[in-house]
Amino acid sequence: MLFIILCEDKPNHGDVRAATRPAHLAHIQPLVDAGRLIIAGPIPREASPDPSIPVEGSLIIAEFDTQTDATEWAANDPYALAGLFQHVSIRPYRKALP
Repeated sequence: MLFIILCEDKPNHGDVRAATRPAHLAHIQPLVDAGRLIIAGPIPREASPDPSIPVEGSLIIAEFDTQTDATEWAANDPYALAGLFQHVSIRPYRKALP
């Protein structure tokens, strides 16, 4: 099953995000390697291709066996363990297109 993991950063935690990013990417890599990651990336504060725009959260859509598995995976994300997020929402997702 697919799940959306939508994470909202705590205000003024850009330094935590930057310091934890390598560990976060390493945590995601097994999903990539297994072909279970559909999409992932940061949510910028404003629409711009400029990578210096501050980030206010993350979106991940990935395949997990159960919602419990998705919740456990998200709880063990280094960003979560570092206290970056003020809110995390995990919802099932059904891909329709393309």
